[in-house]
Amino acid sequence: MESMRLGINLDHVATVRQARMATEPDPVQAAILAELGGADQITIHLREDRRHINDRDLESMRRVSQLPLNQEMGVTAEMLDVACRIGPDIACLVPESREEVTTEGGLDAAASEARIADATERLHNSGIDVSLFIDPDEPQVRAAVAIGADAVELHTGTYANLAGSERAEQLKRLRRMAELGSQLGLKVHAGHGLTYQNVAGVSRIPEVVELNIGHSIIARAVYIGLQQAVADMRTLVDRVRTDARLDEARAP
Repeated sequence: MESMRLGINLDHVATVRQARMATEPDPVQAAILAELGGADQITIHLREDRRHINDRDLESMRRVSQLPLNQEMGVTAEMLDVACRIGPDIACLVPESREEVTTEGGLDAAASEARIADATERLHNSGIDVSLFIDPDEPQVRAAVAIGADAVELHTGTYANLAGSERAEQLKRLRRMAELGSQLGLKVHAGHGLTYQNVAGVSRIPEVVELNIGHSIIARAVYIGLQQAVADMRTLVDRVRTDARLDEARAP
């Protein structure tokens, strides 16, 4: 079982700044604290409407942060131009709507294979790895392979919003699709709606090698500080992963 990479989404640091159209808090400074807290990657979503992260944030993050940069982006000509100019380490292609408060579901890769494959090829030609943010459904996983993506990020929002037996069923669904993605040669990531209370279930899936978490960590940071909030999530994920390895080793 591989170690779990932890990507920290800093969009909502910029959300607080934009509430006053001010200069602080600065997502770039937040990235430094996230690194000190144990983050493996910085994730930011440059939206078409620039509601939180803006172009300057992305450019500054690329220059200043020592961590790999994951740029979430819509599959548009404008965002492809930006990504190819800035050069993030990975581009995570997501669906995007001006009306949504946050991303509401996975990218329908199966319905748009040709368009997403063209975008993927262009990003690859610029030396950028590509991940597709998809719902944990078999047609979407197989479409990601056909498109030539390097990774998929399984949308965990449905899992996060349920409880009891319904959440358990969603976790089984995530596990099945993580297994399939790994078998087909994809790196498997997961994210959306993950919190300190629900992250353990997803962390135990051995094929999931990376989590991207934002809102819950930024919310906790309001009370205890960002470096400590990241460190707390780092400790939690590592402990769950270690326990899962031990369980795996004891299994007959």
